Formats: sequence, structure tokens, C-alpha cells
Amino acid sequence: MPYIAAIDQGTTSTRCYITTPDGEVVGTAQFEHEQIMPREGWVEHNPREIWRNTRRALSEALVAADLDVEDLAAVGLTNQRETAVIWDKATGKPIYNAIVWQDTRTENVAPDGDKTRYLKKTGLLANSYPAGPKWAWILDNVEGARERAEKGELLAGTIDTWLIWNLTGGARESRRSVFAGMFGFAKDRAQHVTDVTNASRTLLMDLETLKWDEELCAEIGVPRQILPEIKPSFGNFGSIRRKKSSREVPITGVLGDQQAALFGQGCLDKGTAKMTYGTGLFMLLNTGDKPHFSEHGLLTTVAYQKAGKPPVYALEGSVAVGGSLIQWLRDQLGIISNAAESEKVASQVEDSAGVVIVPAFSGLFAPRWRPDARGVITGITRYTDRRHIVRAALDATCLQTLEVGRAMEADAQISIDALRVDGGMTANSLLMQMQADVLESTVVRPDNMETTVMGAASAAGIGAGLVDEPLSLGQEKTWENTMAGPDRDRLIARWEEAVARSLDLA
Repeated sequence: MPYIAAIDQGTTSTRCYITTPDGEVVGTAQFEHEQIMPREGWVEHNPREIWRNTRRALSEALVAADLDVEDLAAVGLTNQRETAVIWDKATGKPIYNAIVWQDTRTENVAPDGDKTRYLKKTGLLANSYPAGPKWAWILDNVEGARERAEKGELLAGTIDTWLIWNLTGGARESRRSVFAGMFGFAKDRAQHVTDVTNASRTLLMDLETLKWDEELCAEIGVPRQILPEIKPSFGNFGSIRRKKSSREVPITGVLGDQQAALFGQGCLDKGTAKMTYGTGLFMLLNTGDKPHFSEHGLLTTVAYQKAGKPPVYALEGSVAVGGSLIQWLRDQLGIISNAAESEKVASQVEDSAGVVIVPAFSGLFAPRWRPDARGVITGITRYTDRRHIVRAALDATCLQTLEVGRAMEADAQISIDALRVDGGMTANSLLMQMQADVLESTVVRPDNMETTVMGAASAAGIGAGLVDEPLSLGQEKTWENTMAGPDRDRLIARWEEAVARSLDLA
């Protein structure tokens, strides 16, 4: 059986699934990592902790499946996308923590304040989201870093690049690590590479040529020589091998996490869309083989590329706060004990009784892009209790999705009649019904909701020639609209009033 290992390095944890080519999961492992917040608006991760957890997840998933590295035919990787790392080429040590995609310190990247300055070339807004300005910040704020980069002593990458470099032999300390027990690493074979989906999230890649743009690199302040080679999403990214063995296992598929979910959901035709409900919320719409630039606050990105084929593009709407709002209810407010409880508590009331939450913890992302917005809770009365607040949190998820969906329909001039959904929050059936009601469309959830990691497995399988299409996600469940029009209109009107208050606090 040619098994596939799929690594999903996310915002809060690193997972590994071992699957068969028909989509059967035979082993899993997952490890969380620390969220480092040095000051307001700053979010960092320890790259070495992420690398350790990746090794552990791969090792323990193999143990759970009663397999070893030699049983693998291919490895796939998906990752949090805009998170930026710079490390020493000789030692493999990061020179600073990874700056996470949620971080807002690089908001003022556009020299003239025009956030659309690079939109037609990169598909991205010039704000704190892309990785490129984060690399520039590290170079400017770590003593001697820029000079070392110019000398070729440093390497830069998003998380996929960092992990591939280490998996293929870059990490010197891995040879001494107890967690590396089943792996071997050869000197000077490390691959400094990325794929087109991750490169398209940096503000440095030209969407048409799929190459690093020299003018953008110079203007944003990232030396071209520290950047990785850009490759198609399916192909050869290097290999890992078992200790004391000559057999190498190739890394054959790499996709940014949201592109992996799009691919895993089988959204391969133009006009198909998916929404991922994770730490944030991410809607992607397949727009075919031509980039479609938004006029309504969305981003343009590469969805995936097969070797020797034109890339497939997508429109994307990114919302900063999704599942993290439920975590906030649990950890900061203490009104639920776990995420699953949100469905039980919210279902005890018919609606939020007028309570509205605008979770602008890091400002508002698409389609508004207002980093200065502040979170608000409105409509509280003496009658309000925790049930209404939890229900309002679910409403916020649905209404943010509605805003992104409306922008996407306006840009693409289509109607999204069915939205494919995935991510941890979709286990909440009440939320899925509420989403169908707000959108006035069908919501479709696969039996296997882990589409991101399955998308990585699919990419690896295709890159290795094991399969021709995405792996099966099992049966589907659907939800249809049950809400009366006037009720929906009132809900949306209250949301828009609350957002206006959020912006007034800026």
C-alpha cells in the first residue's frame, strides 16, 4: 500500500495524517504551539518549536499507523501562509521569531499610503497581511540582519519553506534530537523552495509571471537572494529518508492552507467556492486560468498549479476572527467550557435578543480592511445572558461570511448557490443552519471536514502519480435556508449598525 503523509502546519497546532490513496486515514498526531504576543497587535511563533512539533507529529502519526518512513510513497505539506521566518543559512537558527499572518506591525507598508498600490501585480493589498513586509521588518529590526542578508548568509521563507528546508536536511540540531529518531539528514542537500500558492501571499510575486519581482523586492526591502525558488504546487520539493537507509521519500505536494482546502473540497471548476471556518474565516472562489482583480475588497491568489500547466487562480475573502471568537468566549470570558458547548448554549435561545458582536480583535479584514476598527458588543439589556452572547458570536461568523460572499458575487458576477464548508467550526450543526439562513443558499459539508490536510494529501498523491484527483471526503450533509426575509433583514441591519460603531472607535 503506497501510504501518504500529509503535514498541516496551522496557526495554533501542527498535525500529520497518514492516508491511503483512497482517502482512508490510518494514523494521526497533533501538537499545539505557543502563541507569543509581545505587545498589542503583535503575534509571533517560535519557528524551532514548530519544527520540533512537525517532526514529532510525523513520527507519532507513523507509530499510530504502525508504519515507518520507508512505507511512505509521498509527503504533502500545507501551512499557515503569510507567517514569515528568516534564519541563518549555516546554523539553521532563526534570527527572530516567526511573525504571524495576524500580526499588524507592518500595516503602513505602502510608502504613499495607497493600499491598492501593488494590487494589479500581486493581487494583494499593501497592508500588514502579506509576508514580504514582515521579512523586511525583521531585516530592519534585528541588528546586522540586513547586512548579513546582502552577503547571502540568511534565508527567508514562509512556513512551508522553513519546514521543507529542515525536512530535507537543513537543521543541524535535528541530527541530535530524540524526535528525529527515524529520520536521516544529509549535509548540503536542503531545499530552499516554496510553491506558487505561498509565494502569491508575499506581495513580492508577480501573478502573471509567477516569479519574484525585482522592483517589488527593492521597494519593500527584501533582497532577492534570500528568497526561495518558486515551484508548481505538485512536483518534487526534495525528500526525507530513514536513518541508515538509502531510500528517500519525496515531498511531492505543497499548498497554502486555504488553497489546500479549496483543492481538497474538489473546487476544481471555475465558479466553485468553499469557506473554511478555522482560527479565521476564508472564502475562496475558483476563477479559472486568469487572475480576476477585485473591486470590492477581496484578494487575488494562485489556487494551485500542476507542473507544465497554467496556474488556476482564485478570489479570496479573509476574515481575521472566526473560531478564535469562540476561544475568546471560553478563555477570556469563561462563559463556555469548550468550543463544542457553543452549539448547546446557543441553541437554548431562538436568537441573540438584539445582541451583536463585532469581533474586530485585529481590526476588520475583507472586505473592509480597517486595522483600526475595534471590537464591540451592542444591544445588551438586563435580559441578556450568556446564551445570547454565544448566539451573537455565531451570528458574527455568519454575517462576516455574508459580507465576503456578497463582495465575491459582485466581483465575479455570479451567484454562489452552494457553499462548500470545512474546518473545526463546521461540526456545529446549528452554525451551519444559521449560515444557510443568512446566505439564503445551500451549505454543503463533507463527512471528512479535515479538507486542509486532505488537500495536502491529495496534492502529494497527484505529485507522486498515485492519484489523478482529490481524495474522497465521504458523504455530504446539506442545509437549506429556513429564515423569513424580514428576520434576515433585521439581523443584517443590526450588524451593519454595530460595525459602524466599531469603525467610530477607530
